Amino acid sequence: MTGPVHATFLVAAPDQPGLVARLAGFFYNIGLNIIDASNHTDAFTDEGPRFFMRLVVDLSGLSSPAAVTALGGSATRSAIEAAFRELATLLSARWSVDYSDHVPKMAILVTKDPACLYDLVLRQRAGELRCEIPLVISNHPTLEAVAESFRIPFFCLPITPETKREQERQVLHLLKRHHVDLVVLARYMQILSEQMLGEGPPVINIHHGFLPAFQGAKPYHQAHARGVKLIGATAHYATRDLDQGPIIEQDVARVNHQLGPDEMTRVGRDVERLVLSRAVRAHLERRVIVEGRRTVVF
Repeated sequence: MTGPVHATFLVAAPDQPGLVARLAGFFYNIGLNIIDASNHTDAFTDEGPRFFMRLVVDLSGLSSPAAVTALGGSATRSAIEAAFRELATLLSARWSVDYSDHVPKMAILVTKDPACLYDLVLRQRAGELRCEIPLVISNHPTLEAVAESFRIPFFCLPITPETKREQERQVLHLLKRHHVDLVVLARYMQILSEQMLGEGPPVINIHHGFLPAFQGAKPYHQAHARGVKLIGATAHYATRDLDQGPIIEQDVARVNHQLGPDEMTRVGRDVERLVLSRAVRAHLERRVIVEGRRTVVF
């Protein structure tokens, strides 16, 4: 990466007067410049008003005398984090930080449908998704040639009900070996176990936006049979509750009676690709705060 390094802080806390001033003042006092800031207050939670903020800070001033003095003689990232942790404790805040010189590693899990795999890889190669893709994992060999055409290592790990636990153990081993930060289920037609979700990195899933009306196979054929006027897709974080994870992105497309099941499938796949890429990009750009069963996306 070229240019100055930025730190992105995500903060969630009970709302209270002066939060923006205290958070901005923290960086002012250590001589660091805030180059982007967004905040939102949700007044409709069961716990009372909640405050969310995303701050992007230029670390160029980290070696300045002001920063060294303010951080007790050690102007390092760990010193910033330690000082910010003290402030967060006072504010009862959850927070995270990510640095722009860290390029996330994203694993893609697929089955047989190549649409989302092609889209994600092409967007990554075009620079739209700032990440590395160190591997593609599948339970079928169908898409091996696609991965190989982009020179991405492909691992085929077949799965049956009897071998599910062992297969997921192998998947987790590959994710850890390749230091994966994010897993994307690009039409991976398997349900991940609670253990898999608990031990691995965050997982983003894409599905047709008809749930719960059109569950199971051939959702677009079901939609055609019902004469729907809108079809859509939803990208969400995978949790132990099937298709109930925090939603990151959604979109729809208008259809009519003239479209058959195959044409409706084509339209639906277009929406799925767009929604999934938007969700992945929001995650990679550190614009998503998960709050319970929902998200705040800046």
